[in-house]
Amino acid sequence: MSGGELVDGELTYESWKRALREGALIGQECTDCGHATGAPKAACARCGSRDLEAVELPTTGTVYSETTITVPPRQFTDDTYQVAIIELDTARVMARIDGTAEIGDEVRLQGTLEADDAPAPVFG
Repeated sequence: MSGGELVDGELTYESWKRALREGALIGQECTDCGHATGAPKAACARCGSRDLEAVELPTTGTVYSETTITVPPRQFTDDTYQVAIIELDTARVMARIDGTAEIGDEVRLQGTLEADDAPAPVFG
C-alpha cells in the first residue's frame, strides 16, 4: 500500500493525509459487513463494528452527487466552486471539482487542496 506507514495496520488521520498528498486514496473496509469509507473512522458507519481494514481506493470514480458553492468559506479565495460526492467502487468521498462535472461523469484524482494543514481531494 502506498502513502505512508499505517500504525499497527490502522488508518489514522495523519497516515490518510500523507497518502492523499502522495496521490493515493486510502479508506477503510469493515471486515464484518463489507461497508467501505473514504476516510478514517473509529467504527463502521453501517454496523458499528470496530474491525476495520485499511484499503487503497481507486483514483478514478463517478460523480454521484454535486453542488456549486456560491458563498465560500473565508480561507478560499474562489468566488464559486463545485464539490461532489465521488463513487469509487464501494466507497464514496467528498471532493472539490477542478472545472465542472455532472452526475454520472467519470473523474480522476488531480491532487489536493490545502487549508489549515488539512488536505482535501481534488478531482477533475
